Amino acid sequence: MSIVIVGAGLAGATAATELRDRGYTGPVVLVGSEEHPPYERPPLSKSFLLGEDPFEKALVHPREWYAEHDVDLRTGVTVTGIDTDAHTVSTTGGDLTYERLLLATGAEPRVLTVAEDADVPVAYLRTREDSERLKAAFGRGTKVVVVGGGWIGLEAAAAARTAGSDVMLFEMDDLPLQRVLGATVAEVFADLHREHGVDLRLGTEVTPADLEGADVVVAGIGVKPRVDLAHAAGLAVDDGVLVDAQLRTSVPSVYAVGDIANQAHPALGRRIRVEHWDTAIKQAKVAAHNLAGAEEEYDEMPYFFSDQYDLGMEYVGHAGADDEVVVRGSLEDREFRAFWLRDGDVVAAMHANDWDAGDVIKEAVESGELPAEDDD
Repeated sequence: MSIVIVGAGLAGATAATELRDRGYTGPVVLVGSEEHPPYERPPLSKSFLLGEDPFEKALVHPREWYAEHDVDLRTGVTVTGIDTDAHTVSTTGGDLTYERLLLATGAEPRVLTVAEDADVPVAYLRTREDSERLKAAFGRGTKVVVVGGGWIGLEAAAAARTAGSDVMLFEMDDLPLQRVLGATVAEVFADLHREHGVDLRLGTEVTPADLEGADVVVAGIGVKPRVDLAHAAGLAVDDGVLVDAQLRTSVPSVYAVGDIANQAHPALGRRIRVEHWDTAIKQAKVAAHNLAGAEEEYDEMPYFFSDQYDLGMEYVGHAGADDEVVVRGSLEDREFRAFWLRDGDVVAAMHANDWDAGDVIKEAVESGELPAEDDD
């Protein structure tokens, strides 16, 4: 049985790895439009952007691993179409045939129209080249404007300030991360960045005049899933590619994972699409098993992490800004655990600078129960 994986990022490479690790011996083709072998993207806004680690550390495997494990890695190749009836994938390097297909096409940054129209240097943060461009732009005496107070925007702001740049950050909400964390915890991140010299412009929309004199404008206004191929192939699409609990699309021989997968999550009881590193890895492993003939459900809770200045955090679950939050520890010292409750059930939890808390927050979300104070 031949398997084609479209998208040579973390999810695609993880699926190929899992297939071989689990003993699958059939043909595996992994196709990606970037020239680099598959790599992880979190370092692009963290250790690689900060100059702490070389790019090679972000690689899923060295290039030679793929040939050694009989994975046909095709980089610099763009997929132009999929025919689900004929089971063919059209690419700039020729047609491929498959028996089962995995889509792992990821997401692309939303365009910051105000910066593009103002003809100022604007940078997005999705590829190695994007990160290198920003790293070169950051430094003493440079003016950096960050638009968007989400995780990417805040991590870029932290990297720019660490490098010595003057940083101004615009966010339309009253606080950065407010929609994700709610006001109580979001205020921690606002204070953190203010203390490190970031000029936060909150509750306001950036204008062309705000961008004047900027050496670089960082666009951190979110991403959109790359679903054009799936849509053109006739797959069900709605804020991503619709998949069932087993990550199967509306066409049974085609699966989707990572940023594009809008999954009917069996544990949450609703659809969810997650744009994080951990989900890409874990969904890819389950999809690999199912591509090889298993019938497994993906039921992991969303997880992500962030490092900004001296604050490191981990988050499990999926909460909303309106959910009740219970905090244990010190928000002021930035060492705490937070639990979000909906109708009395814990739906998400995080810790900040409390590295013994990983299992506690995970167990709280899995059980739905707030731990006793002496347990956490």
